[in-house]
Amino acid sequence: MSRSLSFLSAVLAAAVTSAALAQTAPPTPRPIAPGEPPVTVSATRNEPTPLEFTAEQLKRLKVPAGFTLKVMATGLGNARMLHVMPDGGIYLSRRAQGDVWYLKDTNRDGVISAAERRQVAQNMKLAHGMDVRDGKMYVVGEKTIWVMNIARDGGLSVPRVFADGFPDAGQHPARSLKWGPDGYLYASFGSTNNDAPTPNPEEATLLRLSPDGKTREIFARGLRHTIGFGWHPVSGVLYGADQGSDWHGDNIPPEELNVIERGRNYGWPFCYGDKQPDPYVNVGNIPGKITKAEYCAGTQGSVLNYTAHAAAIAMTYYTGTQFPAEYRNDAFIAFRGSWNRSEPSGYEIARVVFDAQHRPERIEPFITGFVYQDGDVWKQFGRVAGVATYTDGSLLFTDDQSGVIYRVLYTGGN
Repeated sequence: MSRSLSFLSAVLAAAVTSAALAQTAPPTPRPIAPGEPPVTVSATRNEPTPLEFTAEQLKRLKVPAGFTLKVMATGLGNARMLHVMPDGGIYLSRRAQGDVWYLKDTNRDGVISAAERRQVAQNMKLAHGMDVRDGKMYVVGEKTIWVMNIARDGGLSVPRVFADGFPDAGQHPARSLKWGPDGYLYASFGSTNNDAPTPNPEEATLLRLSPDGKTREIFARGLRHTIGFGWHPVSGVLYGADQGSDWHGDNIPPEELNVIERGRNYGWPFCYGDKQPDPYVNVGNIPGKITKAEYCAGTQGSVLNYTAHAAAIAMTYYTGTQFPAEYRNDAFIAFRGSWNRSEPSGYEIARVVFDAQHRPERIEPFITGFVYQDGDVWKQFGRVAGVATYTDGSLLFTDDQSGVIYRVLYTGGN
């Protein structure tokens, strides 16, 4: 055998031996999730008995001194989000009916009669959040964002798809959207479950879409269900109200107010509040197999917390001048109400008070009384939903259980 052939045989033999060893070598061990001590949760399902809206029930509602509460419209079905136009026209989404209505108090008597309302869009599955830009109405449903041209009389053209293919609705079908000051469209998509990460990276996020709707990015993640969000009128900071997980007891996790920044992770489902590890979430689901405390240290904490399970569903900034000056540029949050707490929380409109430097200072009740205890039974006659500043400076909010729009005015006690 020649020297070159012998050398080639040796090389081939070495290669075969190396391949055989590679096939039999043990795999690299997978990191094991760190252990945690056992914890026991005591949770309550407590859904207050729903009651029909009546004028008598209205007397139960409490407003701050100097304010008056009136009913602007009734019989509206599943009245959800509101969008007020500069001329006083009001767009109302109805998620259960998958449509949008246009309402306008044309005779200015403070009441929207049956003749002053009409359906202007339909056949949009789970239609919910709305916003307007350049003479067009944008509406987000379960997996689709539609766009429609706005006519001079408030009518809308046939809906056409602006963007599509968003995550399944699952546990949180209420979506919201808002055009940002940067000219991009922001849309929130909640988690499909309670407290476990899912394969779809667009779940539990705030998304940022290009002006033509053709491209999008995950702007922020780890947000379980941030339906209400928006930019502060003075500071320009983006704030969002997030809902905490269910079945973790009466008092955790709290509802959160977050400063939402690009690229940040807000912790759900492993952390809540100011980066606090949630003891009731499985540590084995954490990416990277690190401890829960280590994971939470790398997330963004909340700036304010509120009573657990109150269920923030909408948020708006007060930009009118009818209320006292200290209310201007504060935020109002509609807390839909709990079902997972021994003493119900939410069922109210709350105020986010900002300080002189336009930073959020506290959250306090503003309109209360929709839920009450009758003997041993909790009852409620309203599930608040949308909230918006009206053109005259009053505040509007909806009750999607009884189909009511309420109007809050400041009268100074007169």
